[in-house]
Amino acid sequence: MALVPTPVVNEGPLFAEVEMGGDSSSATVRATVVQASTIFYDTPATLDKAERLLAEAASYGAQLVVFPEAFIGGYPRGLTFGVSIGNRTDKGKEEFRKYHASAIDVPGPEVDRLAAMAGKYKVYLVIGVIERDGYTLYCTVLFFDSQGHYLGKHRKIMPTALERIIWGFGDGSTIPVYDTPVGKIGAAICWENRMPLLRTAMYAKGIEIYCAPTADAREVWQASMTHIALEGGCFVLSANQFCRRKDYPPPPEYVFSGTEEDLTPDSVVCAGGSVIISPSGAVLAGPNYDGEALISADLDLGEIVRAKFDFDVVGHYARPEILSLIVKDHPVSPASFTSTSSTSKAESSSK
Repeated sequence: MALVPTPVVNEGPLFAEVEMGGDSSSATVRATVVQASTIFYDTPATLDKAERLLAEAASYGAQLVVFPEAFIGGYPRGLTFGVSIGNRTDKGKEEFRKYHASAIDVPGPEVDRLAAMAGKYKVYLVIGVIERDGYTLYCTVLFFDSQGHYLGKHRKIMPTALERIIWGFGDGSTIPVYDTPVGKIGAAICWENRMPLLRTAMYAKGIEIYCAPTADAREVWQASMTHIALEGGCFVLSANQFCRRKDYPPPPEYVFSGTEEDLTPDSVVCAGGSVIISPSGAVLAGPNYDGEALISADLDLGEIVRAKFDFDVVGHYARPEILSLIVKDHPVSPASFTSTSSTSKAESSSK
């Protein structure tokens, strides 16, 4: 693993790469989680930074690279958007306008660039973005293959607390698990990882490399990541931003509500904690609380089979005659339209 400072100057390794054992019949995948901050309100600059980080990860042999929650578009830590019950402020509405302008359309030119980056560096890319769909924003994860193709997305189905003011709710149509040459890959974002039924849906889809982009830097987050690895018999890759106050615009343009007066430019406002955990619950790399970094490990996919021998939550350890789950995985729309011509044709055929 290599430290990735800003500006980009190689200061040497922060943690050693983890070389996992395995026999010749087990595939090994080198995975990297990126721990770095958004350049807030500057999406083009953030895309440039993403490419620099992706290039460095690829230079260390990464085949799969996972970026944090809301890396493109930004996690608006500390903002209230002027919201109180029964009231909105003009300043808060302007903050949302600027945040909306920093989001990206899916599909769109930024998605095309991310796809090209994945193809250029020959890596599978999983990256958190703020997706703009009309005037609604979604906290989303995008997936790309190593040939430069956009695979699809996962929209966060349950934003947490004040996130619900600024982000829409994903539906069951974007809970994908992609079967790739480096393993079956899917993602859940931040606290939706604590939703047992969502996890069960992903296990039932056969997830092997479970990506968990997050904004939670607390030590207790590590317990959730370890539990998911053990429960699912899968590798867990959790990526979080490491941010200082100076990584956000200065006041009064951007104010950390309730804490601004206690912060200096070098104050850490998100401490990272990015980590890679094996299906047996072993920590392979991280957690890192020291700064921006690339955190890598070699994943012996044979570990998945060995873990499932002990416990397969949707296999031999399931009791579907007692406990079962129904997942409504169709898109949900607030409006449906039937064209006049289709209606007329249906009426004519019924005569």
